[in-house]
Amino acid sequence: MQALADTELIITPAGKIYHVDLHPDELADTVITVGDPGRVAEVSKHFDAIEFRESHREFVTHTGRIGNKRLTVLSTGIGPDNIDICLNELDALANIDFQTRMPKAEHRSLNIIRLGTSGALQHDIAPGALIVSRYGMGLDNLMHFYQYQPNLAEVELMDVVLELGQHIEKFPVQPYICEGSAALADQLSQGDIEQGITITCPGFYAPQARSLRTPARMSIATLEAWSQLQYKGVRLTNFEMETSAIFGLSRLLGHRAVSCNVILGNRLNGNFTGSTAGVVEKMIEVMLPRIVGV
Repeated sequence: MQALADTELIITPAGKIYHVDLHPDELADTVITVGDPGRVAEVSKHFDAIEFRESHREFVTHTGRIGNKRLTVLSTGIGPDNIDICLNELDALANIDFQTRMPKAEHRSLNIIRLGTSGALQHDIAPGALIVSRYGMGLDNLMHFYQYQPNLAEVELMDVVLELGQHIEKFPVQPYICEGSAALADQLSQGDIEQGITITCPGFYAPQARSLRTPARMSIATLEAWSQLQYKGVRLTNFEMETSAIFGLSRLLGHRAVSCNVILGNRLNGNFTGSTAGVVEKMIEVMLPRIVGV
């Protein structure tokens, strides 16, 4: 294999990777991703010590420790396109020698844990509830650009999706299925948080059946019909804008990934939390001790 060209792996004069603006030494083995740059400090305020803070565009990073556990918190911004940037650059920091521009001989596997916000797709899931994603169903096109080979569970779940789609209104695009880390999902859910199937959308309005002044192809009725989706006792629970991309790229690159989302609103019932900051803080307080234990 030849060394990666300057246009493939972009390294700044400071020796950092281009978009997230990090040096390899600044990355912990456990990475918490959040969408909102302002949420990074809401997580890191619980650290015992912060080693450094970096900020470039929407990518804000804090690395520090809770006890002996080293953690990185990174804001990805919104959407699968930003996940494409972040996951590839996190992997490059872990697994490419910046001096030789070649993959390292020994692979370094990261634990990548999303703490996000989401909308519920079941009537009984109330705002403030936590969901740990077991599978991601992407309505974006990101993983179609990669040579991704689905595993058995992903093939079987796609068969269920295609079968259900014959009887109800189909999605406007062909979905793809990506499985998260079962081990991380079990460690973080601990039997008291539901594991679910999460839809990842490429936008917030029409891709999530919202219509302000433009007509959308999907309606709430479409989403309610798709709420029937189940696979081996795991039901469709929620939708957001990052999970399937995180799962797909993590597995492709040899990392373990899981996604935990707090529900801000129930799209089928039409109700929304009265305290976004409050439920996000609750999620952080519940999940951080569990993350330290992985």
